Amino acid sequence: MTDKPSLQDRLVAAGFGIGWAAVPRLPERLATRGFDAAADRLWKRRGKSVLRLEANLARVKGTSPDDPVIRELSRAGMRSYFRYFHEVFRLPSIPREEVVARTHLTGAERIMENLEKGRGVVLALPHMGNWDAAGAWLIGASGMPFTTVAERLRPESLFRRYTAFREGLGMEVLPLTGGEGSTFGTLAQRLRAGRAVCLPAERDLTAKGIEVQFFGAATRMPAGPGLLAVHTGAALLPALPYFKGRDWGLDIAEEIEVPAEGTRQERTAAAMQSLAVAFEKGITEHPEDWHMLQRLWLEDLEPRPVRER
Repeated sequence: MTDKPSLQDRLVAAGFGIGWAAVPRLPERLATRGFDAAADRLWKRRGKSVLRLEANLARVKGTSPDDPVIRELSRAGMRSYFRYFHEVFRLPSIPREEVVARTHLTGAERIMENLEKGRGVVLALPHMGNWDAAGAWLIGASGMPFTTVAERLRPESLFRRYTAFREGLGMEVLPLTGGEGSTFGTLAQRLRAGRAVCLPAERDLTAKGIEVQFFGAATRMPAGPGLLAVHTGAALLPALPYFKGRDWGLDIAEEIEVPAEGTRQERTAAAMQSLAVAFEKGITEHPEDWHMLQRLWLEDLEPRPVRER
């Protein structure tokens, strides 16, 4: 039995529904100004999300959250974050050929050469830029669908809307929890069939992830990308999306080398640490496009309440 959605949950779901229906009909420049203005209003309020973004960016930049540089960077970050949602609402109406033409790539051959050889590819992404546009590029450029995993949002109606949006772009979407069968097993099957799997990978949602060093402090990353590469022999490629003017940039970094020796856990941990290093490079180059408004590092996490027995 699922919890009844709160009024706030229902309003958020309704807002997304209105966004998908109305935003594509608005002039793009007018809508852009509106989303920028909304981002600026939220930034000026200095609520918890903005303060958390500033704390995270300060760790990336190696400075204090009080540094004026961080304050300006967080404003750009909020505008980037709101641009993502603007584009989510508009993306279904953008022809796939236009998405491909407006995506500026480095390292695309690292994906295509593996897929052409029938070798599966795990594309691991941080929450940067517009990862949905990056997925639309991959489908348009390769002509092949790929599989991804989605967090089960609240309320269920919002999860279904987001799933329908991504499926409309050509993705196969598996729920992180509550789905039929084994999500990991399905992903492994797709990889063994020589297909691509795309997974957000710098924020662990299960509290069972792999501990890594990230910008000089410990955090947990989901084990899935590294474990799938170990389990199936698929290529593990960091994918780093960002905004490039009004277009999109996407850097496909060098394949993460999975150690041949060691236990499965040791090999997975080594792969995830190498992935963390690749993410550091991408985030450092485009910090304003890293949409991390949540607690990430272990020392920042609030302790989980102890259940009484």
